[in-house]
Amino acid sequence: MTSDTGAQTPAVGDDTTSATFDLVVRGKQTLTTAGIVAREIGIRDGRVVAIEPLGSGLSGSEVIELADDQVMIPGLVDTHVHVNEPGRTEWEGFDSATRAAAAGGVTTLIDMPLNSIPPTVDVDALAAKRAAAQGKTHIDVGFWGGAIPGNENDLRGLHDAGVFGFKCFLLHSGVDEFPHLTADEMEADMAKLAEFDSLMIVHAEDSRAIDEAPSADGDEYTRFLASRPRGAENLAIAEVIERARWTGVRAHVLHLSSSDALPMLATAKRDGVKITVETCPHYLTLLAEEVPNGATAFKCCPPIREAANRELLWEGLLDGTIDCIVSDHSPTTAELKDPEGGDFGIAWGGVASLQLGLSLIWSEAKKRDIGLPQVLEWMASRPADLAGLPTKGRIALGCDADFAIFEPESAQIVDVHRLHHKNPVSPYDGRALAGVVTGTWVRGQRVDFTTPKGRMLRRGDV
Repeated sequence: MTSDTGAQTPAVGDDTTSATFDLVVRGKQTLTTAGIVAREIGIRDGRVVAIEPLGSGLSGSEVIELADDQVMIPGLVDTHVHVNEPGRTEWEGFDSATRAAAAGGVTTLIDMPLNSIPPTVDVDALAAKRAAAQGKTHIDVGFWGGAIPGNENDLRGLHDAGVFGFKCFLLHSGVDEFPHLTADEMEADMAKLAEFDSLMIVHAEDSRAIDEAPSADGDEYTRFLASRPRGAENLAIAEVIERARWTGVRAHVLHLSSSDALPMLATAKRDGVKITVETCPHYLTLLAEEVPNGATAFKCCPPIREAANRELLWEGLLDGTIDCIVSDHSPTTAELKDPEGGDFGIAWGGVASLQLGLSLIWSEAKKRDIGLPQVLEWMASRPADLAGLPTKGRIALGCDADFAIFEPESAQIVDVHRLHHKNPVSPYDGRALAGVVTGTWVRGQRVDFTTPKGRMLRRGDV
């Protein structure tokens, strides 16, 4: 167990217990890098500058006294969010997405480069994305770039402009303006990214395996599941591993759904391949056996799989093969989910869960005797590490004062019409969940859901 003074975070000046802070948070349950401990946290100029035992008497212009059933947790970092603005803002925009994130304890998100128009595949498109977000973000927001056929000469410019890495697909992305790469094209781009130590993040499903699979048309979930077989993921992940091994690039497998891939990923890590892996709440909480026919709110790609597969994904988290849990919040309008026809073949594939991730994972973690510190490692510090944000995702000296107040023993019933997501579509509607976020702070300022106070992040920000 490490101390909670944040020895590896940026240095800060000395502070004594007699200093006055902008904000002091006192609680018997504070989740620092030392675990859940009784602490007083002193915050000045948006940073954590003092961590002292409870009862030390830190004074501040504002003081928050936590109730015994409340935990001060680090703000979550969600590195897989589709905001869709500009171009498809009716699906989700920066205002609604960042309000939803804050309501769920997320204080930093990294936006995906596709589903907006234009996609973030060159510097001009990145500028358009930032202009669209200006003045609308209630939390801090960064951006991934995109790697598509023909934009290899744009990658370094996007990197220098501050994107956190590059996303590619190995099959049709779902939108024509973001075409996929072949494995050879991905390798060529990986070699370029390795030159400046960037990160390639990959939607890993093999297009040929999908093309040869049965049709997804109709309202039967079993048909849709057969249309996105585990083998498609397994083949594509094998390609990512080997191309990463050959080029030396840092690579990241997005939204792992197939537990079959875990052994080869574990082996690649042991071999020194620079590869990381994420999975998502829907793969850890939902079961293919329980998806009703026609319930297209459950459709996502890769798909929600069977109960045995889900349990193996949890094992992969616990043994370190899977590094982190992020939302893959991929919303759309209700109409594009084909609620009347319930046809999995034509409905948009994506699960909306940005506001619910922590409670979803905590609900399942409790059943498995997994503690809150482990959950927050998967959902806060490790995603921050993935994005290269050392001052995010942890309560430690020198870090941004991004935190939430969480009541782990409280409960909620999901009502999609009361979520901050722009469209009331979610497979979790009516689901009982453990844990409630009662407040979120970004750099020491409480999110009030009316005045956007978030900032836009660039790679290398500390």
